[in-house]
Amino acid sequence: MTSRGPGSIQFTLNGQRYELGRAVVKDRLAGVIPEVIRKHGVRVNDTWFPVIQAFEVATGIPRSDFISHAARRHLSALGFEVSGEVASRSGPAASPSPRVVAQADTAAGGVAPSGTVGEWHTEANVQASLVTALAADGWRILSVANTTTKERGIDVIASGDGRTAGVEVKGFPSRNYADPARAGEVKRTSPSTQAGHWYSQAVLAAMRLRGREPQWSSVIALPDFARYRDLYQETAGSLSAAQIEVWWVSEAGTVERDGR
Repeated sequence: MTSRGPGSIQFTLNGQRYELGRAVVKDRLAGVIPEVIRKHGVRVNDTWFPVIQAFEVATGIPRSDFISHAARRHLSALGFEVSGEVASRSGPAASPSPRVVAQADTAAGGVAPSGTVGEWHTEANVQASLVTALAADGWRILSVANTTTKERGIDVIASGDGRTAGVEVKGFPSRNYADPARAGEVKRTSPSTQAGHWYSQAVLAAMRLRGREPQWSSVIALPDFARYRDLYQETAGSLSAAQIEVWWVSEAGTVERDGR
């Protein structure tokens, strides 16, 4: 597909490569009558649609060939507002329940801002905030890894500002387990200690990317926590020498890139 807007993504589905632009989604859904939303919705042109219907109309891919999770993830990456557990309705005027970000993990013990489920600083929520902010800023989102299924590879690949960036995304540890079966347990490792491990993993991944894709910008995206800021200050010189950037994602969903 050919993108007709500044925000676009490329993705692979059932072995076939697609490109989808935000403007294409809006154009193809203009005047379309929404079906009843039974679980997950997306707002396009100020109208709420089931994500399955919206993705099918926008891409031309039959709904039997994809799942709602994929539709939510890709539409969210384009910056569209996505909701979960929306009550059934008979018209487009029905109000959605609090929206969720595609791929969001439900983590125990945290307060979530509007647009996320569970703690705002889970890896999935940080990734979703990042791709939404980049798409809104005119970046093309080339690929987004599925953090929920621990998909291997680069978390986010995006192009903008005349460059391609490969981004390793990390969340900030919770004191409790995200797994509902262990919701009552407190982790033995403190969040501060675990954050140090996650930071080290992110640096290693970013260094490996520098070797594999030397023409790309190698980026680490982190939720803006004091612990991560301290770790960054200790390693800023080395990261700069290795040409590795650190982008900061705030609780409000804003992204600080290169001090901008």
